[in-house]
Amino acid sequence: MTFSIVGRSADGLAWGVAVASKFLAVGSAVPAVEAGVGGVATQSYANLSYRPEGLRLLGEGRSAQEVLDALTSADEMREQRQAGVVDRDGRAATFTGSGCHAWAGGRTGDGYAVQGNILTGEDVVEAMERAWLDADPTVSLGRRLLAALTAGDAAGGDRRGRQSAALLVARKGSGYGGESDIEVDLRVDDHGAPVPEMQRLLVLHELYFGTPDPDSLLDLSGSVEREVAARLQVLGHPTLDSWAGVENYEERMVEGKIDPLVLEKLREATPDVPVEP
Repeated sequence: MTFSIVGRSADGLAWGVAVASKFLAVGSAVPAVEAGVGGVATQSYANLSYRPEGLRLLGEGRSAQEVLDALTSADEMREQRQAGVVDRDGRAATFTGSGCHAWAGGRTGDGYAVQGNILTGEDVVEAMERAWLDADPTVSLGRRLLAALTAGDAAGGDRRGRQSAALLVARKGSGYGGESDIEVDLRVDDHGAPVPEMQRLLVLHELYFGTPDPDSLLDLSGSVEREVAARLQVLGHPTLDSWAGVENYEERMVEGKIDPLVLEKLREATPDVPVEP
């Protein structure tokens, strides 16, 4: 019913799952991740207990294959299950029971596990694996996982159609305000084109919750300061912080500086404002 990829970042500090399916709110059932521990995807008549139990076993230091063996050996319906696991060291394992609906299968390598069932064909997982391996390993894990998911979708994906997608990534202290380990948690629960919609959401997520490159920051002085003040006046905001708070750019705010992305969005909001040099 689903195709997914579990992956670890090239720097070994993040784990994530990307998944799509002709199934309502697939993100509520398939993915589980924990920073410093690993990631799990459970699908095909998904056994949701695989998620907490899988993370618990990974937390004990068991390998991905040991975790999958433990999960499936204790499951009387194992032949109808499918799952993928990547552990803290990047070891990966995938399982496809003999009772999963065709086409069903998976592929693994260092730092990734790809799997799917009720697919248009084996080329779906092949395309996902190829996209993962071809992606720049220095890009964010969310982007790399989504590139693989997009390739699987383009190759045919779930042969029943398209409905939902999800992206879940964990990295220590990477959540909003640094208060959690969940770097990305996005879901498209019911949509005619869920994977392209997920791409749109990830761009917004990176805009709103990403942090600016320190080397790109502009001093809020001189002509830049005058331009910002003029644009804020038109928008009715006394300070940059006031406007940024309304637009949800607070994660990109730096005292005495402005992120070029924030300045670009401010200009887009005030296209007709004359600015003195």
